[in-house]
Amino acid sequence: MSVLDEPLFFAGLPLQDAPRAARVTLVGAGPGDPELLTVRAERALRCASLVLYDHLVSREVLRLVPDGADLIYVGKESARHTLPQEDICALMVRLARSGRALVRLKGGDPYIFGRGGEEAQALAAAGVPFEIVPGISAAQAAAAEAGMPLTHRDHATSVVLATGHRRAGAKDAVDMDWAALARSHQTVVIYMGVSTLPTVCAQLQRHGLPADTPAALVERASQPGCRRVVGTLRTLPALARHHEVRPPALLIVGGVVALHAQLAARGTALTA
Repeated sequence: MSVLDEPLFFAGLPLQDAPRAARVTLVGAGPGDPELLTVRAERALRCASLVLYDHLVSREVLRLVPDGADLIYVGKESARHTLPQEDICALMVRLARSGRALVRLKGGDPYIFGRGGEEAQALAAAGVPFEIVPGISAAQAAAAEAGMPLTHRDHATSVVLATGHRRAGAKDAVDMDWAALARSHQTVVIYMGVSTLPTVCAQLQRHGLPADTPAALVERASQPGCRRVVGTLRTLPALARHHEVRPPALLIVGGVVALHAQLAARGTALTA
């Protein structure tokens, strides 16, 4: 396959307008393990001739793309974006209008913190046909592997997914509905929260959750090197520093975290 790591190189692709725009398939690549792809996602990848892929798409998943396909990297990391989101949307529209069917490959599920909704809106507004192929989210994969059910009759009758990004222009502020997140008898899963973990844990305690509420970080869920660091709202920030947890990692908070010792599929929890 041809890997086009520099997005500006797409100028070399045929981009003349076609009579009718080709279809764009937004595919959820799941958490990284290719065995967790849906059958539909795998079929889309094996038939692809042009793929735009994100940072969290694993190399193992990309190996399913045919050798003759073109791959364009449009990934975004913290403070390091290959292309702004608006340019990614424009690129998809431009390629589709040129007549090239493409797969837009996104980590996890396109509609769960993947900005798939924004990309679908852009395609719809441009009159470009598209379809969505759901993927297993990082939250689902982390919970299953770490032995922490997202819901459980004895511990959590609801689950809340949130993102821990810093508020734009603020050094430490995280813009969340803390009162809603700090309710009892629910599981809270926070994406992209490693850098703001001390703030998140402190705010959850400040808004009513006990300091001894079980909490865990699951790093690289479903992939080689997956780790889980387990503690409480009080202890987890120090544990994360001690074990040098790095993104991608999910924060899971709630009573279900305590089930990990009984239910974890593999590996050892780091608790000290």
